[in-house]
Amino acid sequence: MILNYMKKIYYLLLLVLPAMCLLSCSHSVSYAEMKKQERHHISKWISDHNIKVITESEFYAQDTLTDVSKNEYVLFDETGVYMQIVNKAAGTRVNDGETQKVLCRYLECDVESGDTVTTNMFSTSIVDAMMVSNSSGTYTAYFTVGYMNSYYGSSVPNGWLAPLPYIYLNRELDNIAKVKLIVPHSEGTSTASSGVIPFYYEISYQLGR
Repeated sequence: MILNYMKKIYYLLLLVLPAMCLLSCSHSVSYAEMKKQERHHISKWISDHNIKVITESEFYAQDTLTDVSKNEYVLFDETGVYMQIVNKAAGTRVNDGETQKVLCRYLECDVESGDTVTTNMFSTSIVDAMMVSNSSGTYTAYFTVGYMNSYYGSSVPNGWLAPLPYIYLNRELDNIAKVKLIVPHSEGTSTASSGVIPFYYEISYQLGR
């Protein structure tokens, strides 16, 4: 009797397991589908926030400026990053062969949900710091302290480095460089990359000591 019961259980599993696998597979989402969803969420964010997208050629024709009054963002075709320069500032840049300490205050939002994920804008004592290097126009950086370092590790997202060729760094709090970014997963944090999640950022860049 026990043997017959075990046989019934065995045959039942043979029937159920393939069905469970089929159901699981039908609910899985491919990487291509996730990227399609990401593009949809970015397009919706652009529409919902009345953003005017300009091309790189238009951006360069405007002396690498975006018209904030028109809510312009330039789209960098190679990376998919959208950038608005709120304030270009004045001062210095990280020149070729140099490494500079850069201090950032930022707001990070999930583009899909619109929820704030991390920010240091409401803390007077905490600022995110990164060491930025320029090698023949290629920027690399790592976080040393701050919330981004705590949440995501020392690696700086490429999206955060996109503004550096176009803004200036100084220590003047009343004339600090500020940008807004829409960063696709491929240029974002490890969390963004693994989840195929686009993020929106507001970031200020200040020369450190």
